[in-house]
Amino acid sequence: QVQLVESGGGLVQPGGSLRLSCAASGSIFSINVVGWYRQTPGKERELVADITSGGSSKYADSVKGQFTISRDNAKNTVDLQMNSLKPEDTAVYYCNADITMWTMARRRYWGQGTQVTVSS
Repeated sequence: QVQLVESGGGLVQPGGSLRLSCAASGSIFSINVVGWYRQTPGKERELVADITSGGSSKYADSVKGQFTISRDNAKNTVDLQMNSLKPEDTAVYYCNADITMWTMARRRYWGQGTQVTVSS
């Protein structure tokens, strides 16, 4: 079985920084595209950034120049560096990964989410 676990969330003041990490484990053959999403109460979950297996990335317009996504294929981890945080960045952040297992089964997996709160 495959598991995704997010970490690094917490309470920060406006203008501060956080680095979120997503770690994948299990009978993994390969990890394809990985995305970071966020969700606030009453809103749909939205894509923040994603990154391909080759390292190509894209971002939502709202976070361009502010967030940076990266991955370490050897460690099966994906990070999201968040700088200059604003109160509107407050949300639960989720990792989503397209994973192929040793059986060659391929599907997307969600992590449990990590809370990010930006407040003074």
